[in-house]
Amino acid sequence: MKKQAILIMLLFTVVMYSQKKKNGTIYSEHPAITVVEAMQQAFIKGDTAKVSNYLAKEFRAINGMNSNPDSKGSDKKAFLNQSIFWNDNASYLSIKRSGEAYPDALEYDKSGTWVQTWDYLRGIHSKTGVKLDMQLHRLFIVNKDNKIARMISYDDGSVFDEIRNGFASRTNGTIYNQHENINKVRMMMGALEHGDVDKGFSFFAENAQFTNLDMGKDESYTVAEEKVAFKKMLESYTIESFDVVGYPDYLEYEIGNGKVVQSWWNARFIRKSDGKKVQMPVMLTHDFNDEGLITREIGYYTTRLLQAK
Repeated sequence: MKKQAILIMLLFTVVMYSQKKKNGTIYSEHPAITVVEAMQQAFIKGDTAKVSNYLAKEFRAINGMNSNPDSKGSDKKAFLNQSIFWNDNASYLSIKRSGEAYPDALEYDKSGTWVQTWDYLRGIHSKTGVKLDMQLHRLFIVNKDNKIARMISYDDGSVFDEIRNGFASRTNGTIYNQHENINKVRMMMGALEHGDVDKGFSFFAENAQFTNLDMGKDESYTVAEEKVAFKKMLESYTIESFDVVGYPDYLEYEIGNGKVVQSWWNARFIRKSDGKKVQMPVMLTHDFNDEGLITREIGYYTTRLLQAK
């Protein structure tokens, strides 16, 4: 039995090793990498003479995210026109290696040399202001003359969709200056002005979150924590009034089905320690769920003003 087990293990080892087959060599430094990176820098500068010199006559640029099986990509002339287009229609263009990533040159035994790149593309579209800020992965086939014959790109196509959308006006919902959800925000602020904490927080869902400018990026309060913070504030300050500035807006968005009340306030306090009156400008946004409860409050204010001398 022991001999059979050893034989099985040896056979398994032979099978595992037999699955390996070398098909070329990978380089972190290679003339093909130099050509690829030089071409990309020339492309974003609109230097079509240099770009053309790096490309083979049969060059094709292929969108790796395109699911059309009949697509043949862009030929050399079209690719050069793209370089001119981006140079004319985008500002602050740059393409750099992504973080600590670096290109690989793969010399295959049969299919020639391929270069893989992992880059970051940045810029601002000049007509729409859409920000280009995305990872870009590309595969290049470099021929024996060190010319680029193929380029296959993988990128975030939604950025380019946003650019195209920026050329046409469209609505995204309805703005109300009177609405039930506006009434709820006013009632909530009125209750808190009079120190009625229970009623004030009854307009919030149990899982509601609260943030303000004093908090860190990923920091937020729960309903219970916000209650505690509000009650603690009342120990040191008397609320004189919460006065609405202008009028609140209620926005019902088509995209994402968002329901948001924006409101602006002048919060007036009296500090109990010395009787000093303090005014604090406040902007609030409140997200509502389908049940009409507030799920999130973002406060554009800082309580540092309360400590003013």
